[in-house]
Amino acid sequence: MATIKDIAEQAHVSTATVSRVLNYDKSMSVSDETKKRIFDIAEKLDYTKHKKSTPTIKATNKLAIVQWYTEKEELDDLYYYSIRVGLEKHAQELGFDIIRVFNNAPLINLANTDGIIAIGKFSPDQIKQLENINSNLIFVDSDTLNAGHSCVCTDFDNSVINVLHHFLNNGQTKIGMLAGEETTADGKISLIDPRFNTFKNYMSDQGLYHPRYIYVDSFTTEAGYHMMKQAIKDLKEDLPQAFFAANDALAVGALRALQEEQIAVPNRVSLISFNDTSIAKYVYPSLSSITVFTEEMGETAVDLLKRILDGYDSKVPRMVKISTKLTLRGSSIN
Repeated sequence: MATIKDIAEQAHVSTATVSRVLNYDKSMSVSDETKKRIFDIAEKLDYTKHKKSTPTIKATNKLAIVQWYTEKEELDDLYYYSIRVGLEKHAQELGFDIIRVFNNAPLINLANTDGIIAIGKFSPDQIKQLENINSNLIFVDSDTLNAGHSCVCTDFDNSVINVLHHFLNNGQTKIGMLAGEETTADGKISLIDPRFNTFKNYMSDQGLYHPRYIYVDSFTTEAGYHMMKQAIKDLKEDLPQAFFAANDALAVGALRALQEEQIAVPNRVSLISFNDTSIAKYVYPSLSSITVFTEEMGETAVDLLKRILDGYDSKVPRMVKISTKLTLRGSSIN
Protein backbone atom coordinates (compact mmCIF):
# COMPACT_ATOMS: atom_id res chain seq x y z
CA MET A 1 0.00 0.00 0.00
CA ALA A 2 1.23 3.50 -0.83
CA THR A 3 2.31 5.76 2.02
CA ILE A 4 1.86 9.49 2.56
CA LYS A 5 5.54 9.85 1.68
CA ASP A 6 4.99 8.12 -1.68
CA ILE A 7 2.14 10.49 -2.49
CA ALA A 8 4.11 13.54 -1.34
CA GLU A 9 7.09 12.64 -3.53
CA GLN A 10 4.97 12.28 -6.66
CA ALA A 11 2.90 15.40 -5.90
CA HIS A 12 6.03 17.46 -5.07
CA VAL A 13 4.59 18.65 -1.76
CA SER A 14 5.40 17.94 1.88
CA THR A 15 4.05 14.94 3.75
CA ALA A 16 2.28 17.39 6.08
CA THR A 17 0.43 18.89 3.12
CA VAL A 18 -0.67 15.45 1.91
CA SER A 19 -1.82 14.48 5.39
CA ARG A 20 -3.86 17.64 5.87
CA VAL A 21 -5.44 17.45 2.40
CA LEU A 22 -6.41 13.79 2.87
CA ASN A 23 -7.85 14.69 6.28
CA TYR A 24 -9.94 17.48 4.72
CA ASP A 25 -8.27 20.12 6.87
CA LYS A 26 -10.19 23.26 5.89
CA SER A 27 -7.87 25.52 7.87
CA MET A 28 -5.08 24.85 5.39
CA SER A 29 -4.72 27.15 2.39
CA VAL A 30 -4.03 24.94 -0.61
CA SER A 31 -5.10 25.44 -4.21
CA ASP A 32 -7.71 23.22 -5.83
CA GLU A 33 -5.06 22.28 -8.38
CA THR A 34 -2.74 20.97 -5.67
CA LYS A 35 -5.59 19.21 -3.89
CA LYS A 36 -6.68 17.54 -7.12
CA ARG A 37 -3.09 16.44 -7.84
CA ILE A 38 -2.81 14.81 -4.41
CA PHE A 39 -6.15 13.02 -4.77
CA ASP A 40 -5.27 11.91 -8.32
CA ILE A 41 -1.99 10.38 -7.14
CA ALA A 42 -3.57 8.73 -4.09
CA GLU A 43 -6.20 7.10 -6.28
CA LYS A 44 -3.70 6.21 -9.00
CA LEU A 45 -1.43 4.39 -6.56
CA ASP A 46 -4.37 2.31 -5.37
CA TYR A 47 -5.55 1.56 -8.90
CA THR A 48 -2.09 0.40 -10.09
CA LYS A 49 -2.56 -3.14 -8.82
CA HIS A 50 -5.87 -3.43 -10.73
CA LYS A 51 -4.50 -1.99 -13.96
CA LYS A 52 -5.68 -3.81 -17.05
CA SER A 53 -3.53 -4.64 -20.03
CA THR A 54 -6.34 -3.92 -22.49
CA PRO A 55 -4.99 -1.66 -25.22
CA THR A 56 -6.74 1.62 -25.90
CA ILE A 57 -9.03 1.41 -28.92
CA LYS A 58 -9.52 4.25 -31.35
CA ALA A 59 -12.55 6.30 -30.30
CA THR A 60 -15.79 5.28 -32.05
CA ASN A 61 -18.48 6.55 -29.68
CA LYS A 62 -18.94 9.77 -27.76
CA LEU A 63 -19.88 9.35 -24.11
CA ALA A 64 -21.12 12.13 -21.83
CA ILE A 65 -20.46 11.80 -18.10
CA VAL A 66 -22.73 13.95 -15.93
CA GLN A 67 -21.54 14.41 -12.35
CA TRP A 68 -24.14 15.63 -9.85
CA TYR A 69 -21.43 17.62 -8.03
CA THR A 70 -19.57 20.70 -9.14
CA GLU A 71 -15.89 20.11 -9.83
CA LYS A 72 -14.97 21.73 -6.51
CA GLU A 73 -17.54 19.67 -4.57
CA GLU A 74 -16.20 16.49 -6.15
CA LEU A 75 -12.78 17.20 -4.64
CA ASP A 76 -14.41 17.10 -1.20
CA ASP A 77 -15.93 13.65 -1.82
CA LEU A 78 -13.53 11.01 -3.07
CA TYR A 79 -16.37 8.49 -3.41
CA TYR A 80 -17.90 10.18 -6.45
CA TYR A 81 -14.50 11.23 -7.71
CA SER A 82 -13.28 7.62 -7.78
CA ILE A 83 -16.47 6.39 -9.48
CA ARG A 84 -15.81 8.87 -12.27
CA VAL A 85 -12.13 7.92 -12.51
CA GLY A 86 -12.99 4.23 -12.86
CA LEU A 87 -15.71 5.00 -15.37
CA GLU A 88 -13.47 7.17 -17.55
CA LYS A 89 -10.60 4.69 -17.44
CA HIS A 90 -12.78 1.82 -18.71
CA ALA A 91 -14.54 4.02 -21.27
CA GLN A 92 -11.19 5.03 -22.76
CA GLU A 93 -10.11 1.38 -22.91
CA LEU A 94 -13.25 0.64 -24.93
CA GLY A 95 -12.61 3.52 -27.32
CA PHE A 96 -15.11 6.11 -26.09
CA ASP A 97 -14.48 9.79 -26.61
CA ILE A 98 -15.47 11.42 -23.31
CA ILE A 99 -17.28 14.65 -22.55
CA ARG A 100 -17.38 15.55 -18.85
CA VAL A 101 -20.12 17.78 -17.42
CA PHE A 102 -20.25 18.88 -13.79
CA ASN A 103 -23.29 20.24 -11.97
CA ASN A 104 -24.44 23.72 -13.03
CA ALA A 105 -22.65 23.43 -16.39
CA PRO A 106 -24.84 23.91 -19.49
CA LEU A 107 -26.29 20.68 -20.82
CA ILE A 108 -25.83 21.90 -24.38
CA ASN A 109 -22.43 20.18 -24.25
CA LEU A 110 -24.26 16.83 -24.17
CA ALA A 111 -25.64 17.27 -27.68
CA ASN A 112 -24.39 14.89 -30.38
CA THR A 113 -23.32 12.25 -27.87
CA ASP A 114 -24.11 8.55 -28.24
CA GLY A 115 -25.00 8.01 -24.60
CA ILE A 116 -25.00 9.54 -21.11
CA ILE A 117 -23.88 8.12 -17.78
CA ALA A 118 -25.10 10.20 -14.84
CA ILE A 119 -23.35 9.84 -11.48
CA GLY A 120 -25.24 10.71 -8.29
CA LYS A 121 -28.75 11.73 -7.35
CA PHE A 122 -31.06 13.43 -9.84
CA SER A 123 -34.64 14.66 -9.54
CA PRO A 124 -37.42 13.56 -11.94
CA ASP A 125 -37.14 16.96 -13.67
CA GLN A 126 -33.43 16.49 -14.24
CA ILE A 127 -33.93 12.95 -15.51
CA LYS A 128 -36.46 14.30 -18.02
CA GLN A 129 -33.95 16.88 -19.18
CA LEU A 130 -31.36 14.18 -19.77
CA GLU A 131 -33.91 11.97 -21.56
CA ASN A 132 -34.72 14.81 -23.93
CA ILE A 133 -31.05 15.01 -24.89
CA ASN A 134 -30.38 11.28 -25.23
CA SER A 135 -32.45 8.21 -24.35
CA ASN A 136 -29.33 6.04 -24.01
CA LEU A 137 -29.02 6.79 -20.33
CA ILE A 138 -27.44 4.93 -17.39
CA PHE A 139 -27.31 6.07 -13.74
CA VAL A 140 -24.71 5.28 -11.09
CA ASP A 141 -25.40 5.36 -7.33
CA SER A 142 -29.10 6.01 -7.76
CA ASP A 143 -32.08 3.67 -8.07
CA THR A 144 -33.74 4.80 -11.29
CA LEU A 145 -35.75 1.68 -12.19
CA ASN A 146 -39.04 3.50 -11.57
CA ALA A 147 -37.89 6.17 -14.00
CA GLY A 148 -37.32 3.48 -16.62
CA HIS A 149 -33.52 3.53 -16.66
CA SER A 150 -30.87 0.96 -15.82
CA CYS A 151 -28.59 1.76 -12.91
CA VAL A 152 -25.59 0.60 -10.91
CA CYS A 153 -25.82 0.73 -7.11
CA THR A 154 -23.99 -0.41 -4.00
CA ASP A 155 -25.32 -3.20 -1.79
CA PHE A 156 -26.16 -0.94 1.16
CA ASP A 157 -28.28 -3.46 3.09
CA ASN A 158 -25.70 -6.22 3.50
CA SER A 159 -22.94 -3.65 4.03
CA VAL A 160 -24.64 -2.14 7.08
CA ILE A 161 -25.65 -5.53 8.46
CA ASN A 162 -22.03 -6.72 8.21
CA VAL A 163 -20.90 -3.70 10.24
CA LEU A 164 -23.53 -4.34 12.90
CA HIS A 165 -22.67 -8.05 13.03
CA HIS A 166 -19.05 -7.13 13.63
CA PHE A 167 -19.90 -4.82 16.50
CA LEU A 168 -22.29 -7.29 18.09
CA ASN A 169 -19.88 -10.21 17.74
CA ASN A 170 -17.40 -8.16 19.75
CA GLY A 171 -19.90 -7.58 22.54
CA GLN A 172 -20.72 -4.00 21.50
CA THR A 173 -24.48 -3.73 21.82
CA LYS A 174 -24.74 0.05 22.34
CA ILE A 175 -24.27 1.25 18.78
CA GLY A 176 -24.77 4.74 17.41
CA MET A 177 -24.85 6.10 13.89
CA LEU A 178 -23.61 9.28 12.26
CA ALA A 179 -25.89 9.61 9.24
CA GLY A 180 -25.82 12.08 6.38
CA GLU A 181 -28.55 13.89 4.55
CA GLU A 182 -28.46 15.10 0.98
CA THR A 183 -30.69 16.39 -1.81
CA THR A 184 -30.89 15.78 -5.53
CA ALA A 185 -28.49 17.74 -7.74
CA ASP A 186 -31.04 20.53 -8.23
CA GLY A 187 -31.78 20.73 -4.48
CA LYS A 188 -35.48 19.98 -4.97
CA ILE A 189 -35.82 16.62 -3.21
CA SER A 190 -34.43 15.56 0.17
CA LEU A 191 -33.15 12.01 0.27
CA ILE A 192 -33.25 9.53 3.13
CA ASP A 193 -29.99 7.63 3.49
CA PRO A 194 -30.78 3.93 2.82
CA ARG A 195 -28.00 3.01 5.27
CA PHE A 196 -29.97 4.64 8.07
CA ASN A 197 -33.12 2.68 7.16
CA THR A 198 -31.20 -0.59 7.26
CA PHE A 199 -29.51 0.37 10.54
CA LYS A 200 -32.81 1.27 12.17
CA ASN A 201 -34.66 -1.82 10.95
CA TYR A 202 -31.92 -4.26 11.91
CA MET A 203 -31.26 -2.76 15.34
CA SER A 204 -35.00 -2.57 16.03
CA ASP A 205 -35.34 -6.28 15.21
CA GLN A 206 -32.59 -6.96 17.76
CA GLY A 207 -34.29 -4.75 20.36
CA LEU A 208 -31.21 -2.51 20.39
CA TYR A 209 -32.33 0.60 18.52
CA HIS A 210 -32.12 3.85 20.51
CA PRO A 211 -33.02 7.11 18.70
CA ARG A 212 -30.81 9.12 21.08
CA TYR A 213 -27.76 7.38 19.60
CA ILE A 214 -28.51 8.71 16.09
CA TYR A 215 -27.12 11.99 14.76
CA VAL A 216 -27.85 13.38 11.30
CA ASP A 217 -26.14 16.19 9.37
CA SER A 218 -24.39 16.74 6.05
CA PHE A 219 -21.78 14.30 4.68
CA THR A 220 -18.77 16.41 5.69
CA THR A 221 -15.80 16.20 8.03
CA GLU A 222 -17.06 19.24 9.94
CA ALA A 223 -20.46 17.62 10.41
CA GLY A 224 -18.87 14.42 11.73
CA TYR A 225 -16.80 16.46 14.18
CA HIS A 226 -19.75 18.48 15.49
CA MET A 227 -22.07 15.46 15.72
CA MET A 228 -19.56 13.49 17.77
CA LYS A 229 -18.89 16.51 20.00
CA GLN A 230 -22.64 16.79 20.56
CA ALA A 231 -22.96 13.07 21.26
CA ILE A 232 -20.19 13.24 23.87
CA LYS A 233 -21.90 16.23 25.51
CA ASP A 234 -25.40 14.76 25.38
CA LEU A 235 -24.70 11.15 26.29
CA LYS A 236 -21.78 11.43 28.72
CA GLU A 237 -21.26 8.00 30.30
CA ASP A 238 -24.00 6.58 28.06
CA LEU A 239 -21.89 7.23 24.93
CA PRO A 240 -22.21 4.12 22.71
CA GLN A 241 -19.43 1.57 22.54
CA ALA A 242 -19.41 1.85 18.75
CA PHE A 243 -20.48 4.18 15.96
CA PHE A 244 -21.19 3.49 12.30
CA ALA A 245 -20.42 6.56 10.16
CA ALA A 246 -22.17 6.77 6.79
CA ASN A 247 -19.03 7.91 4.98
CA ASP A 248 -15.31 8.34 5.58
CA ALA A 249 -15.46 12.13 5.90
CA LEU A 250 -17.93 11.87 8.79
CA ALA A 251 -15.69 9.31 10.47
CA VAL A 252 -12.58 11.49 10.11
CA GLY A 253 -14.37 14.36 11.85
CA ALA A 254 -15.74 12.07 14.55
CA LEU A 255 -12.30 10.62 15.16
CA ARG A 256 -10.86 14.10 15.69
CA ALA A 257 -13.60 14.92 18.21
CA LEU A 258 -13.00 11.70 20.15
CA GLN A 259 -9.26 12.35 20.26
CA GLU A 260 -9.77 15.91 21.50
CA GLU A 261 -11.90 14.56 24.34
CA GLN A 262 -9.26 11.90 25.06
CA ILE A 263 -11.72 9.08 24.41
CA ALA A 264 -9.77 5.99 23.39
CA VAL A 265 -10.42 4.57 19.92
CA PRO A 266 -11.15 1.68 19.62
CA ASN A 267 -11.00 0.60 23.27
CA ARG A 268 -13.75 2.94 24.49
CA VAL A 269 -15.45 3.76 21.18
CA SER A 270 -15.07 1.74 17.99
CA LEU A 271 -15.63 3.44 14.67
CA ILE A 272 -16.44 1.93 11.27
CA SER A 273 -17.05 4.10 8.22
CA PHE A 274 -18.32 3.62 4.68
CA ASN A 275 -16.69 3.95 1.21
CA ASP A 276 -13.04 3.21 2.16
CA THR A 277 -11.61 6.10 0.14
CA SER A 278 -7.94 7.05 0.36
CA ILE A 279 -8.39 9.05 3.58
CA ALA A 280 -9.38 5.93 5.53
CA LYS A 281 -5.82 4.65 5.38
CA TYR A 282 -4.04 7.87 6.29
CA VAL A 283 -5.67 8.89 9.59
CA TYR A 284 -4.62 7.50 12.96
CA PRO A 285 -5.84 5.07 13.90
CA SER A 286 -6.62 4.03 10.34
CA LEU A 287 -10.33 3.62 9.72
CA SER A 288 -12.13 0.32 9.50
CA SER A 289 -14.49 0.88 6.60
CA ILE A 290 -16.87 -0.74 4.16
CA THR A 291 -14.89 -1.01 0.93
CA VAL A 292 -17.06 0.09 -1.98
CA PHE A 293 -15.77 -1.01 -5.36
CA THR A 294 -16.17 2.35 -7.05
CA GLU A 295 -13.98 1.48 -10.01
CA GLU A 296 -16.16 -1.55 -10.75
CA MET A 297 -19.30 0.59 -10.42
CA GLY A 298 -17.99 2.90 -13.13
CA GLU A 299 -16.88 -0.01 -15.32
CA THR A 300 -20.26 -1.72 -15.03
CA ALA A 301 -22.10 1.45 -16.06
CA VAL A 302 -19.94 1.71 -19.18
CA ASP A 303 -20.60 -1.95 -20.02
CA LEU A 304 -24.37 -1.45 -19.62
CA LEU A 305 -24.29 1.53 -21.97
CA LYS A 306 -22.13 -0.31 -24.50
CA ARG A 307 -24.62 -3.17 -24.62
CA ILE A 308 -27.33 -0.67 -25.51
CA LEU A 309 -25.21 0.98 -28.19
CA ASP A 310 -24.22 -2.40 -29.65
CA GLY A 311 -27.88 -3.44 -29.84
CA TYR A 312 -27.55 -6.36 -27.41
CA ASP A 313 -29.76 -5.04 -24.64
CA SER A 314 -33.53 -5.16 -24.32
CA LYS A 315 -35.63 -2.16 -23.37
CA VAL A 316 -36.26 -3.56 -19.88
CA PRO A 317 -34.28 -1.51 -17.32
CA ARG A 318 -32.16 -3.38 -14.82
CA MET A 319 -30.30 -2.66 -11.61
CA VAL A 320 -26.81 -4.05 -11.10
CA LYS A 321 -25.93 -4.13 -7.42
CA ILE A 322 -22.22 -4.27 -6.60
CA SER A 323 -21.15 -6.08 -3.44
CA THR A 324 -18.86 -4.59 -0.78
CA LYS A 325 -16.50 -5.92 1.86
CA LEU A 326 -15.72 -4.92 5.43
CA THR A 327 -12.08 -3.86 5.67
CA LEU A 328 -10.92 -3.90 9.29
CA ARG A 329 -8.19 -1.56 10.54
CA GLY A 330 -7.28 0.19 13.75
CA SER A 331 -10.45 2.14 14.57
CA SER A 332 -12.48 -0.93 15.59
CA ILE A 333 -12.03 -3.85 17.96
CA ASN A 334 -11.24 -6.77 15.67
